[in-house]
Amino acid sequence: MAVNLQKGQKISLNKEAGGTLTKIKMGLGWDVAQSASSKKGGFLSGLFGGGSGGEDSIDLDASCIMFDSNKQPIDAIWFGQLQSKDGSITHTGDNRTGAGDGDDEVINVDLSRVPASVQSLVFTVNSFTGQTFESVENAFCRIVNANNNSEVARYNLSSQGSHTAMIMAKVYRHNGEWKMHAIGEIASGRTFQDLMPAIIPHA
Repeated sequence: MAVNLQKGQKISLNKEAGGTLTKIKMGLGWDVAQSASSKKGGFLSGLFGGGSGGEDSIDLDASCIMFDSNKQPIDAIWFGQLQSKDGSITHTGDNRTGAGDGDDEVINVDLSRVPASVQSLVFTVNSFTGQTFESVENAFCRIVNANNNSEVARYNLSSQGSHTAMIMAKVYRHNGEWKMHAIGEIASGRTFQDLMPAIIPHA
């Protein structure tokens, strides 16, 4: 059974998986709020594009930033660079709608290949199209054991609001093992670069 994480909770990935995790998938998902198109009707919504674009109008992007022990960014994996320079992390590509069940974007991590200089991996989601999370519901991130496709841990976010990004979670080294920390902090920015001042304190 996967662990349902609460905000701020930290777990050992190996312990939850019942053995050493070597390859994981960080799945991130969301839905367009059912009320997003209906509640912002009227003349203003026509001006600002609310309610007319359908599901395609919300493009959330998942990113992973690699940090060293001094909280200095080493590399970033996002829709502009789908693989880390060392090859240990791969983004499966951009999903522009959030339609359908399951993961909307997946970032694959080979923990056994992550360079020793990397202390933590911070996962974020941001609204590239600029819509706020008032238009998003059922956002989650989950860690899956890629070797057997079993879900290890899930973190469901309930934060709807005027923010345009979420710092979801981090996977980090601690005493020779990998752990996961459910962060769930709101932020604002269209790309991970915009979020860096908010991300670094959590790295």
